[in-house]
Amino acid sequence: MKTQRFSCALSCWFLLVSTSFAPAWAQGQPPGTTVRLNDIDMHYRILGSGEPLLLLHGFGSCGDDWQPISQALAKQFQVIIPDLRGHGWSTNPAKTFTHRQSAADVLALLDHLALKRVRAMGISTGGMTLLHMATRQPDRIDAMVLIGATSYFPAQARRILAASIDKFPPEVREMQQKCAKRGGDQARELSAQFTAFKDNYEDMNFTAPYLTTIKARTLIVHGDRDIFFPVSIPVEMYQAIRGSELWIVPRGEHVPIYGPRLGEFLTIATEFLQRKESR
Repeated sequence: MKTQRFSCALSCWFLLVSTSFAPAWAQGQPPGTTVRLNDIDMHYRILGSGEPLLLLHGFGSCGDDWQPISQALAKQFQVIIPDLRGHGWSTNPAKTFTHRQSAADVLALLDHLALKRVRAMGISTGGMTLLHMATRQPDRIDAMVLIGATSYFPAQARRILAASIDKFPPEVREMQQKCAKRGGDQARELSAQFTAFKDNYEDMNFTAPYLTTIKARTLIVHGDRDIFFPVSIPVEMYQAIRGSELWIVPRGEHVPIYGPRLGEFLTIATEFLQRKESR
């Protein structure tokens, strides 16, 4: 049972994608737009029209994370889907990754797109990037949905991060490789960066007083079987972020929105993001 849960959680961490790809992807060509900002080439796609909705994927993954729901969301919003630094089609010459730097990159992308204020959803690392964005520029995010995110890395997460990628289940390694659009070197770099999180105590270190500076309406979605981040952490975030809402998903793993919960999540998240109430 522990092995099965470990496999599922890591699979959710690295990549949750549909099995179909557009023809351009199959030919090895980026399907969207690439822009030079900070010190990287950032790839992104825009779907639909309306109020802007930013979608940020999890670590080791890419914009593919959102394929199961991106078209549905594009009927309601203008959906912006970037590949974070070093992920998917985006580059990362520095070969290091922090959520703080990721936030700076995404804010630079919003500047490039002349978007002063957005709604947003983030999976795991995407959610942690949003925490940095929402505290660094509190007026930039109107509402956000944090999925399997954390305000800090607890001991249990650091123990898993210390595991060698060679010990991860084959399906996890396969999923990671599918999103390494630039090949094996990229996959190895991401694996090293993932492991390095275990030694970083500064990047994700949000105290309750700091979280109170967040102005964005916030929905926190968390699985009660998350082996990285125990339920106590999203509860702490819920208590600190004023006016936030908390959905603990029964029997949910690290990213609890896919599978049979997908339709329910899409309904709840869309309703939350479309509200016009202010904080």
